Amino acid sequence: MPPDVLHAYASRIENDLRHNILPFWIDRVVDQERGGFRGALTNDLREDRDAERGALLTSRILWTFSAAYRKFGDAACLAMADHAFADLFHRFHDSEHGGFYWSVAPRGRVLQPRKQTYGQAFALYALSEYHRATGRPEPLQRAIEIFRLIETRARERVHGGYLEATARDWSPIDDMRLSAVDLNEPKSQNTHLHVMEAYTNLLRVWPDDSLRRAQAELLEIMLGRIVNPETAHLGLFFANDWSPRSSTVSYGHDIEAAWLLGEAADVLADPALQSRARSLAVRIADVTLAAGVDTDGGLFNSGDASGVTDTNKEWWPQAEAVLGFLHAYSISQDERHLAAALHTWDFIEHRLIDRTHGEWLRGVTRHGAVLAGELKVGFWKCPYHNGRMGLLAPAHLRRLASPV
Repeated sequence: MPPDVLHAYASRIENDLRHNILPFWIDRVVDQERGGFRGALTNDLREDRDAERGALLTSRILWTFSAAYRKFGDAACLAMADHAFADLFHRFHDSEHGGFYWSVAPRGRVLQPRKQTYGQAFALYALSEYHRATGRPEPLQRAIEIFRLIETRARERVHGGYLEATARDWSPIDDMRLSAVDLNEPKSQNTHLHVMEAYTNLLRVWPDDSLRRAQAELLEIMLGRIVNPETAHLGLFFANDWSPRSSTVSYGHDIEAAWLLGEAADVLADPALQSRARSLAVRIADVTLAAGVDTDGGLFNSGDASGVTDTNKEWWPQAEAVLGFLHAYSISQDERHLAAALHTWDFIEHRLIDRTHGEWLRGVTRHGAVLAGELKVGFWKCPYHNGRMGLLAPAHLRRLASPV
């Protein structure tokens, strides 16, 4: 691939981040009246003022703007990160039992006090990034507190790994589902993937032995329990003993895991795990490219052993596909992987970037129609996936264009 082409793609991606994604969240989503952030905006920017607010969205905003400030040094990004940090602790922190509530009402009344392990992981991920960006000691101490809570309260001691959720006081609960579309099983790929992601970021600033041991055990679980060695797909839900409870394939989670596993092994600096993660990343990329990518470069939502079952194309799998295929190319030097990453970005530019109202659409159908009834900002629609891709992919492309 000619260097000028790679530099052009890098510029297009970074331009979207700096002049579309980041300004949208600063200008449109801060709730100046009630504090925190608006809970729901439609594609044409109509607000649902009664929308439930999740700690997850605040944590993802905190991570995104901390990372953006660390890269670009923009004062507006730091102000947004400061606002998110204050919101996280003012509205969502449980000062009695520790950790963060799952959701609150717009003015702060607690709605779901449960402790979702996935939510604790994203708070840890964001706090460690906020510390990386600012050097302030408090976010790091808070992140370490959350790590210790996850290890003491959410770890499943018999078969390993982490339980999906507990009550506010960390006692067992019957319904552990992350969302209405998830299965009520005690363990999931999604939670373990993002605990691993959070531990990776904390290791960068706090290389404690207990964290290193926990991360090594988690990587073994990801590689040995969650990834199917025959198919290179990730299982989605599991019983306590790791018996599979779902046959659905999430193409977005597969390709996201491809690069997050590699990053985790690299930061842990375990050569054996690095070798396994790198080999797996290429396998996942090959399988995803063969089974989950449409002719227009867009990644389908999901499938099973028979093929694609959901042909819609949401925003976050596309962002992860760009990073996952770039990571695979850095290992394989297979031009198909690089071409796939760039083709997916072309799809994003053509179908998902909203040039009228800003940010990206939640998703489109296979034929390009905007998904009806979906939000531009919501409990799950956030700046984290596309923001992270906008931060990491340009640097990756520039390295490819100008190798040392």
